[in-house]
Amino acid sequence: MNNKEFASELAERLGYTIKDTSELISSLLSDMAQVLEEGNIITIQGFGSFEVKKKTERISINPVSKQRMLIPPKLVLSYKPSNTLKDKFK
Repeated sequence: MNNKEFASELAERLGYTIKDTSELISSLLSDMAQVLEEGNIITIQGFGSFEVKKKTERISINPVSKQRMLIPPKLVLSYKPSNTLKDKFK
């Protein structure tokens, strides 16, 4: 399901227009991004939690040239599904 299909389905269920629903989704995602940028965790009951984690720097080796490279630290988004959601897919 892509964004357009999701907005259409949600609009139908809520009784809103597709334009209003798209704006709602956009607003929700931008608010979530802002909260994650601040370093906070987002927990949605029954769905899971989103968190920004810092990966430490590490050394990688090119398998062809055997050259060692330093990979700098970076921030990655992680998602952990709730137990309720996990149980639905067993």
